[in-house]
Amino acid sequence: MFDTERVVEAVARGSYGRLLSYLAARSGDVASAEDALADAFLAALRSWPQDGVPNKPEAWLLQAARRRLIDRARLSRTAETRAEPLREILAEADSMTALDAFPDERLKLLFVCAHPAIDSRVHTPLMLQVVLGLDAAAIAEAFVTPASTIGQRLSRAKAKIKSTRIAFSVPEGAELQRRLPAVLEAIYAAYARGWDDVGGADAERRGLIDESVWLARLLTELLPSEPEALGLLALLEYCEARRPARKSQLGDYVPISSQDPGLWAHQHLIRAAAALAAAAAQRRAGRFQLEAAIQAAHVERARTGRTDWSAIALLYEGLIRIAPTIGALLGRAAAVAEAQGARVGFALLEALPGAELDAHQPYHALRAHLEERLGQRAAAAASYARALALTHDPAVRRFLEIAHQRVCVTN
Repeated sequence: MFDTERVVEAVARGSYGRLLSYLAARSGDVASAEDALADAFLAALRSWPQDGVPNKPEAWLLQAARRRLIDRARLSRTAETRAEPLREILAEADSMTALDAFPDERLKLLFVCAHPAIDSRVHTPLMLQVVLGLDAAAIAEAFVTPASTIGQRLSRAKAKIKSTRIAFSVPEGAELQRRLPAVLEAIYAAYARGWDDVGGADAERRGLIDESVWLARLLTELLPSEPEALGLLALLEYCEARRPARKSQLGDYVPISSQDPGLWAHQHLIRAAAALAAAAAQRRAGRFQLEAAIQAAHVERARTGRTDWSAIALLYEGLIRIAPTIGALLGRAAAVAEAQGARVGFALLEALPGAELDAHQPYHALRAHLEERLGQRAAAAASYARALALTHDPAVRRFLEIAHQRVCVTN
């Protein structure tokens, strides 16, 4: 039973978004597709321990989910209008010989979730759930919003997709441009959640990284001249390049300023630089291009042996003008502290709304670091303690524990 559960879990991690997108695109009902797919996974847990895991588990799940959709249509008041297209889906399943025989609809579903008829506040959370498989609790944590609120918004959005019969297609022209920022944001948010797992022990988060990079590449194939799509891909490639250097041989977290450039993955760096150059050639600067440019400035250390913190601080200034996110504001404070001194950087940090950032771990970690540099050891100890309380990743936790002990010993 344990082995079967592991197989089902692996299939869910690797194929959930693809299966759900395919079912939703053909039924026009995201919620029903989710329910049908959940039933299919439950059926697998009951059936596979006795009958054995099928040769093509994804195809088995797709068949089971399609049949479940048809059964539900027969029981609904709209059975006559919905059953025929669903029967066509089932016929398509019967002729399918391999998982690759059915198209990947995830990109379409991302643009469906960004439809203007849907509350803009839920565009990114909806994509994170239905395409990338995050649950409401994880999304609520990422958006610092109560899980109940996120759950209600997601339910309303799925009902809107069904009631307004939003077309499952990639829009064109001006409509595509209107929806693109939300799609880019969702891919980035999913990647960021995976990136937070420094230790690399969470298979689900590793899967999020792989899915996000794949979707970013797919988006650049669809829009080869869209600078922000290229910028996002460049950003993710730069981050992937640095992944091997983010933890030591002992498994401890290593901040970017201390990473060994010799460990950075060369092929990722080449792809990142190519994507960023292609984006810059369009001469339309945007958030993700600037984020990627900041990463490019960091990895220049591999060539020059030093980090140009003034250039990085300047890039953050440009980023804040376009997208004044908390991450950008903290990044600017950190870069300015390196370029102009801890006191100047700390002043920028102090200007931020601390009450709103109380549950934001990076804020407390940076505050502690700057307080330590300024000799405010008691304050630094308190800030490190708060950061520790908000840290779940073991590698980052060990890094902060060492820093906390250091300021406590010398306090």
